[in-house]
Amino acid sequence: MFERFTRGARATVKGAVARAERVGADSVTEEHLLYALLEQEGSRAAFAATALGLPDRRASLDAAFAEARRRGGLTKADTDALADIGIDIGAIVSRVESAHGEGALAADRGGRRWWSGHRAFTPGAKAVLENSLRVALGRGDRFIGEEYLLLALTAKPGVVADVLAEHGATYATVHRALYGPDADGGQGHAKAG
Repeated sequence: MFERFTRGARATVKGAVARAERVGADSVTEEHLLYALLEQEGSRAAFAATALGLPDRRASLDAAFAEARRRGGLTKADTDALADIGIDIGAIVSRVESAHGEGALAADRGGRRWWSGHRAFTPGAKAVLENSLRVALGRGDRFIGEEYLLLALTAKPGVVADVLAEHGATYATVHRALYGPDADGGQGHAKAG
């Protein structure tokens, strides 16, 4: 599939791996893909991200991801659903952290790196890459550009899509930023992963 990636999309994937290495993560996540996209300049995805104000809200994105990691990677929908049945995730996190230290529930704490030293992609990150192909094909394109990676990140349910939505970047708003207000909004195109 990598042969279908444009030069910019390949740079984004490589940037995600480099980011994972810089932060000491054992695997490449959807979050790393998003940050690598935000670091790209001059692409359609960069234009859409800028139009939605994402680069200007980097500190807010960082804080939202840090909070999600603190919750053990649970989405807001997960914590709301658990709250509906009387489970207070905030209280659980506080108790675990008081016993085991701050960030005790954070994922990716080491020990899973392949013998080669290469960082594997998490199942979620792999799903985003696969879904980017579906989005591209749904738009009639044989090649995967960065814009399809960004759309796939907004379409895959999880923490990254939640954080993006909190910052105004849903599948529909990204689609509008990329293709204009008269675009069909991606209706009927592959968007779930």
